[in-house]
Amino acid sequence: IYHTAEDEQRPKYYCLDFFRYPSGDGLHVGHCRNYVPTDVISRYKRMRGFNVLHPMGWDAFGEPAEQFAIHHNVHPRVTTDQNTANFRHQYRIIGASYDWSREIDTSQPEYYRWTQWFFLKMYQRGLVYRDTNWQWWCPTCQTTLSSHEAAGGTCWRGHPGVTRREIPAWYFRITAYADELLSGLDEIDWPEPIKAMQRAWIGRSEGCEIIFTTEQGEAIPVFTTRPDTIYGVTFFALAPEHPWVHKFTSPEQQAPVERYLQAAVMSSDRERSREERPKTGVFTGGYVIHPLTQQPIPVWVADYVLTTYGSGAVMGVPAHDGRDHAFAEQYAIPIRSVVKADGEGGDQTQTAYPGMGQMIHSGIYDGMENTQAAAQIALDLQRRGAGGTKVAYKMRDWLISRQRYWGTPIPIVHCPRCGVVPVPEDQLPVVLPAMEQFKPDGSGQSPLARTAEFAHVACPTCGTPAHREYDTMGGFACSAWYYTRFASPHFEHGPFEPQALRKWLPVDLYVGGAEHAVLHLLYARFWTKVMADEGLVPFREPFTQLKNQGQLLAPDGQRMSKSRGNVITPDAMVAEYGADALRLYEMFMAPFDQDIQWNLDGIQGMRRFLVKVWRLYQDTWQPATVYQGSDPQLERARHKTMRLVSERIDGFRFNTMVSALMEFVNLLSERARQGTWHTVEYQESLETLLVIMAPAAPHICEELWMLTGHNYSVHQQIWPNWDEELARSANLEI
Repeated sequence: IYHTAEDEQRPKYYCLDFFRYPSGDGLHVGHCRNYVPTDVISRYKRMRGFNVLHPMGWDAFGEPAEQFAIHHNVHPRVTTDQNTANFRHQYRIIGASYDWSREIDTSQPEYYRWTQWFFLKMYQRGLVYRDTNWQWWCPTCQTTLSSHEAAGGTCWRGHPGVTRREIPAWYFRITAYADELLSGLDEIDWPEPIKAMQRAWIGRSEGCEIIFTTEQGEAIPVFTTRPDTIYGVTFFALAPEHPWVHKFTSPEQQAPVERYLQAAVMSSDRERSREERPKTGVFTGGYVIHPLTQQPIPVWVADYVLTTYGSGAVMGVPAHDGRDHAFAEQYAIPIRSVVKADGEGGDQTQTAYPGMGQMIHSGIYDGMENTQAAAQIALDLQRRGAGGTKVAYKMRDWLISRQRYWGTPIPIVHCPRCGVVPVPEDQLPVVLPAMEQFKPDGSGQSPLARTAEFAHVACPTCGTPAHREYDTMGGFACSAWYYTRFASPHFEHGPFEPQALRKWLPVDLYVGGAEHAVLHLLYARFWTKVMADEGLVPFREPFTQLKNQGQLLAPDGQRMSKSRGNVITPDAMVAEYGADALRLYEMFMAPFDQDIQWNLDGIQGMRRFLVKVWRLYQDTWQPATVYQGSDPQLERARHKTMRLVSERIDGFRFNTMVSALMEFVNLLSERARQGTWHTVEYQESLETLLVIMAPAAPHICEELWMLTGHNYSVHQQIWPNWDEELARSANLEI
């Protein structure tokens, strides 16, 4: 059993895997593509003299665990405990050296009380609020989803038929940190595709806010990056979810607008924003007033307008925007050109011209270059109180409410006198009750509403009979801070012990799949910045280095899944070939971040390699102190191999690390066949091989270390140093 060393004289290294949802039947060999390399890194760093923190825990709350329990008609507490026991067994048989004394489970009150505590801290800072908006709803999960989880119109758990509903829900104000979430990406060693996805999700745009008004004088703003085209506005479009749609709808247009809205909300944002999709809409019968010309502009509702960008309203400029142009042509809306390309004539309305040029048909701005006009128009709008320069973001606030049972209860009480009242900190945790009938009933309300002893409570402020918040938090709330808990998982007086946190955090290496680029990874960065502003942590980025493993496909070329019947388990491979053969093949099959298909021949080859190593020691190792001759070429190869293995582990090039070990074993086997193994260099090579191969193949190396008469464990040996002169290649190919 491994326990984390905390020698004050040693440097620290915190190596962390994405912790598991305990919601399935166990690991398959594809999961081992990140667990094996992080174990190799951890063992290697320990031998290099680091205190290594390498923990594992369970992301036990949330829809995945609850859906698994419902599918098997068993309570999620039971399935969670059963699944974690199986996962723990599988981690052990593949040799993953986790410190199990630090194991955490987010569904235990001693953990989620601190998730609730963080909620209250953010509530005090104005970073938590409740609002009623159109939300994505999964009819299978029977709960709301964030826009991240409903991307593509499909539930993140793979369920089709996601729709929108108007539902009151709780939000974390992640948009308050939009700029820092963007700029912080320049400071961390993460894969560029992950950074690009976060930048795109945040979607920062510099532009101008333009305030149109209703015919009654009410302001309705739009955001645009092209204020220079303001004189080309010929229609005004609202997203179907915009709260003012009905305000603009005239009595005679009521029926067609309602029909259109019912159809529009069934489509996802991704579907609605596809360029090739026909642009559809319906006239509301209402008008807005242009801020510069004072002319009435017809208001349409159009599904290509999204609430996830700007204000959910756009000024339609068909002459200079492709989507607006397609919409205008569809409904015979006038097209007015206001920017012409240099050297071209005006009024080019057959297609949209989105480029730069000279202003036309724009009043006092005629003849100006459009970039100059854009700046001047923004300034003039600001002077009139009708807008001005603004930065907009595509990202929206983090929806955390889930109408489900298996999650962290939200620590809020609803009082008829006091309104929304946060639960006092000394009354935490708000414990999730043990409900037998935990399944959703189709009402759209959390099952917690059906539990009288949980739901009914006295108001903490005035004592009036009140009720608790019925929604629970989505699982990403618990996983947004779990990495800090591993520093002191049994600390009872806070989410973490401050001294332990300063000792271990931030995480030096974080390894897991790229599928959480704008889910967990973005949420964790936000949560860390909130903790830093609260004075709880001395850093603002949680994960210094991030690595994403490639996908391992089944032999049939598809993703491994139980439904496809193509899952290969580590249990079966360990039973047939041994854990070390599995570990070596997981690393040797391809570069760490490359997708690859499982091939049984590969693991058989690793098994043969290990047999060769075993026989090498059985046949040629000798404890005698008298040797015959010397082998300077082998000594050079030994130092070169030490260097190569070290550099390739540090560089996450595990496939070529294994090949370096194989080349060295082939050289030793050649010496054995030649009968030139009675040298000091050969015997030193045998000893060195066990030490440098131990992180990759821990079981056979430990066994051979013992059989060759060594005391204690090979994994407690000091990593060998090499001579730079000897490790240099004797021949260079140019």
